[in-house]
Amino acid sequence: SDGTRATFIKRGACIHRRNPASSAPSWLSLPMSVVAAATRATTSVAARPAALRSSAFATGASAALRAAQGPCVGAGRASGPVAVRALRNFDYPEAILFDCDGVLCETERDGHRVTFNMTFKEAGLEHEWSVEQYGELLKIGGGKERMTHYFSSCAGEEPFATQFPEDNDARRDFIMSLHLRKTDLFLDVVRAGELPLRPGVRRLVKEALANGAKVAVCSTSSEKAVKGIVATMLPEFADQIPVFAGDVVPCKKPAPDIYNLAAAHLGVNPARCVVIEDTRIGLLAGKAAGMRVCVTKSIYSEDEDFSSADVVFDCIGEENDERFSFQDLTTPGAFWQGDDGTTE
Repeated sequence: SDGTRATFIKRGACIHRRNPASSAPSWLSLPMSVVAAATRATTSVAARPAALRSSAFATGASAALRAAQGPCVGAGRASGPVAVRALRNFDYPEAILFDCDGVLCETERDGHRVTFNMTFKEAGLEHEWSVEQYGELLKIGGGKERMTHYFSSCAGEEPFATQFPEDNDARRDFIMSLHLRKTDLFLDVVRAGELPLRPGVRRLVKEALANGAKVAVCSTSSEKAVKGIVATMLPEFADQIPVFAGDVVPCKKPAPDIYNLAAAHLGVNPARCVVIEDTRIGLLAGKAAGMRVCVTKSIYSEDEDFSSADVVFDCIGEENDERFSFQDLTTPGAFWQGDDGTTE
């Protein structure tokens, strides 16, 4: 309470603070719940971004910590914040990496699926993906890959029956042309405002940038489509959100390539990145890149296996109804699992 840098030692369920004014071994026990709350509000002051330093003790966590200290530490001195030098290396994320479809907005059912069907009709192809069928096709990452997989499964029908029976450049060019047209149609839907942001996305982006973290979008969708979503849905932040998407990497999710590329480009430690995903293949990609993964379930992913996720929510949540905030994403923290599967 006198502002002196103190030594903390974890013993069982408590953190113990040595009294710096005494040469004798005198310890104050603080419950872990109090320390965790305080630590979410403040890490080592010198190491935090300015926005965090200025509000380090602006929450109820500081009051809880001071109340827990009681008269045992610094009795009779003027009260003030304890400067915590080290507590199990609590760190805030260096970057928040969002998937696009199903995370920024619910694009799959009423956006991508609809415009794939519009493209097929324009091309004279008698295919129409139902809501249920498209849910299964989403297990294939990437629109071009998805179409190729589907048309190969019904090779007795066009376009692979007689138009493009061979797996060659002509077939790949045709698939590319379909995908380009589908992207244009999809962007028309986005610009018309038919696909709003999911709850809490704008809030979390704003919090992350305000606290010095980097923000990016990492997707298997086409770069043009993803950039269009970011520019339309988050115009005030678009110039601060790089997009890594489409064919910029050789292997798409569940391979970790897109997240590895983002971390390298942003110059951040993968272990200090938090990925926001909505599908199992996205979860596997983030985990394979050595990152923490927070899942916000979407329409199509409700029943997928997210057992390896660090935390799972229905959405991010708007202010006053949030499921989590940027300040909750410390490492380690209440959400993150240890190597043995227990909460850190």
